[in-house]
Amino acid sequence: MAYLFTSESVSEGHPDKIADQISDALIDNFLAWDEDARVAIETLVTTGQVVLAGEVKSKIYLDVQKITRSVIERIGYTKSEYMFEANSCGVLSAIHEQSADINQGVDRITRQEQGAGDQGIMFGYANNETDNLMPLALDLSHRLLYELAALRRENKEITYLRPDAKSQVTLEYSDDHKPQRIDTIVISTQHDDFASEEEMQQKIKADIIAILLPRVKAQLKPELQALFNDDIKFHINPTGKFVIGGPHGDSGLTGRKIIVDTYGGKGAHGGGAFSGKDPSKVDRSAAYATRHIAKNLVAAGVADELLVQISYAIGVKDPMGIYVNTYGTSKIGLSDSEIAKKISDIFDMTPYGIETRLGLRNPIYSETAAYGHMGRTPKRVTKTFENSNGEVKTIEVDLFTWERLDYVDRIKEAFNI
Repeated sequence: MAYLFTSESVSEGHPDKIADQISDALIDNFLAWDEDARVAIETLVTTGQVVLAGEVKSKIYLDVQKITRSVIERIGYTKSEYMFEANSCGVLSAIHEQSADINQGVDRITRQEQGAGDQGIMFGYANNETDNLMPLALDLSHRLLYELAALRRENKEITYLRPDAKSQVTLEYSDDHKPQRIDTIVISTQHDDFASEEEMQQKIKADIIAILLPRVKAQLKPELQALFNDDIKFHINPTGKFVIGGPHGDSGLTGRKIIVDTYGGKGAHGGGAFSGKDPSKVDRSAAYATRHIAKNLVAAGVADELLVQISYAIGVKDPMGIYVNTYGTSKIGLSDSEIAKKISDIFDMTPYGIETRLGLRNPIYSETAAYGHMGRTPKRVTKTFENSNGEVKTIEVDLFTWERLDYVDRIKEAFNI
């Protein structure tokens, strides 16, 4: 019997995502000047106010107010009528030094012996629904909002958009878990005020269907384009009006969109957020590492769908164990436990091994903080940073290294594929 599955996404202007982006911009600036920095920063945003809190161990001092305001400006909160504006909002910092009790569990005489920065469980997931080996409902939800933000910045075809937005896509699946069609699309987008509420709803719905959807559809391969149909149910700004939004409409906090950040409800999640944490925190680094494993195994042909779990104890470098679930889609005649054993032989999952393999001690995190940490395109970029003394540093970094398919050949050899 067919069934429905839904995933959601939120835009870069959503309050929780503003908080994530500020936290990760601070991470990047610390790592740009001090690659050994230990950082855990939480951000709260509300009407006209940003509050920064957390722990830092670093040799560098940063102008956190300036960095915070630059993020808010880049997102697009630049008008006073938003009641949250880059140059006028308050920025309160309550950042203090990291606990020595935590730090002694992480730092060791050699970096190779570095312990995990926290206990916990982390999951990585991949399936073959999309070219980037991500769940399709989440991939479409992200694409809708990424293109909506592009339309907002272009300010040509649609000129009334404001930064806050959410999306949701419901797919119908067959009994054998293949997507058959798009059942429902939900989009709520913040907008300028209209003279008439009826005109507003008609205009926004028409523009979403006639302008946004074709741009997203054009990015997809033909078999995914075919999922779009005349029977899709649309709920566009279903409350009727969305003028008040952003931090003035709802407060935002770092780490409240962990399902949006990962797999949209597919697979599993260990509960730990990513943004605001340096890579010694395995909540972040091991989640990237398990995604890297899952993606490469699916790409190599080990299974059509695969979940990897790993667990750590704080201060201990070796993981407690690795678990694999192929959901009955394994193609290689090995049990899931046998696959897990081979993963342990191929991948160094100590915190130091993960950091070095994926280049996580670089300032690469701002780009992860909106539109998902997984399923993104690996690329090399040049980034420029300025410290509180006015010194400027330009760094070339590799983004989304955990999305590389650089272990496929090694996996095929190990599994005799």
